[in-house]
Amino acid sequence: MRIVLRVYTFPYLLLLLFAAGNSYGESAVDSLERQLEMGRHKQLVVNKLQKQGELTVFTTDGCSGGLSVGWEYLATHISQFQTIHGDLPPWQSCCVTHDLVYHKAGGRTADAEESFALRREADRALQSCVAATGTDRLPELSLQYHLSAREVVLLYTGIANLMYRAVRIGGMPCTGLPWRWGYGWAGCE
Repeated sequence: MRIVLRVYTFPYLLLLLFAAGNSYGESAVDSLERQLEMGRHKQLVVNKLQKQGELTVFTTDGCSGGLSVGWEYLATHISQFQTIHGDLPPWQSCCVTHDLVYHKAGGRTADAEESFALRREADRALQSCVAATGTDRLPELSLQYHLSAREVVLLYTGIANLMYRAVRIGGMPCTGLPWRWGYGWAGCE
């Protein structure tokens, strides 16, 4: 019985540990992200300074994680999808702007704290941009799908929140992933 009790109480203990946030005025989730990620930002900073490498030429895959590729596939194979939504995600420009910031990772002189803050800022900007795309498309989507304005906003807010969480989890620096924070710099060791 004790083991079951411990398994069920563990998440609550984590919440208690992080509920108050920290000296940065962060939420529990933000505080946990900082703790999990700060070492990687320090590693990235050291890597950029030690290797004295140059920032590579900017590249983008559009919306990472297969989102743009999957969208193109659907648009190619389902004509009605392509007619309504186009060949690329309507928030593709949001992703490219996000990739520009991820590529540079604050430049050579950003320290770990600044790098962390800039990454979070970029991810929040992506979230806002995707949500704004829903507002921009509201009239056509409401008409096409017989949805209220509130429903369209809720759908795009959900998409924006999912994308935010995906980039927070999958975009940490020094992971070796092609979409990581600082992918324009030589890989971390």
